[in-house]
Amino acid sequence: MSQLVASELSCIKQDRVLFDNLSVTLSAGQLVHLRGPNGAGKTSLLRILAGLSAADSGHISWQNQSLGSDYFTQLVYLGHKNGLNLTLNAIENLYYWCAQHGVKISSAQLYDRLAALELTGLETLPVKALSAGQQRKVALARLWLKPAMVWLLDEPFTALDIRTIGMLENALNNFVTQGGAVMLTSHHVMTSAVGKVQSLDLEYRW
Repeated sequence: MSQLVASELSCIKQDRVLFDNLSVTLSAGQLVHLRGPNGAGKTSLLRILAGLSAADSGHISWQNQSLGSDYFTQLVYLGHKNGLNLTLNAIENLYYWCAQHGVKISSAQLYDRLAALELTGLETLPVKALSAGQQRKVALARLWLKPAMVWLLDEPFTALDIRTIGMLENALNNFVTQGGAVMLTSHHVMTSAVGKVQSLDLEYRW
């Protein structure tokens, strides 16, 4: 069983301790909702687990090994920002992202994925011309493009319409049912469509 294990993590920002001695295990088939008020360290924890930021102390392992290429090839991280080049179009953004992550993809596959997200006719417009919800859809398309075992998602439901929210909830359920592991933050109240959800609560510390 695949496992991401974080042991005794601490994170300090501007002399304020966000969390310390935090240990968490994310296993295959598990969806964890990371909860807490603004400033509690939710985004910081996701970035640490994604290898984008360093913890001030503690250790993280994947399959009993320190984080390395074996982990990063199995990870999709989606931040609260979309990570899109606004001057490029949706196809170009996704093509370059796939290339960076070693995913071989055809233009037809990219068009099909964007069509599934109801972006037909918008594929070649500069991303800056799209609405906030449409830009979020382009970012979310990555979830369907890269085979992975771990999704770390920071507010993935932001700006989405009801139909796309339902699509994402179903995708989360399918991913976990097939052995994937998810940790996400969200102010969206998820429905039963996502399946079983476990919670990890962080508190704001002065």
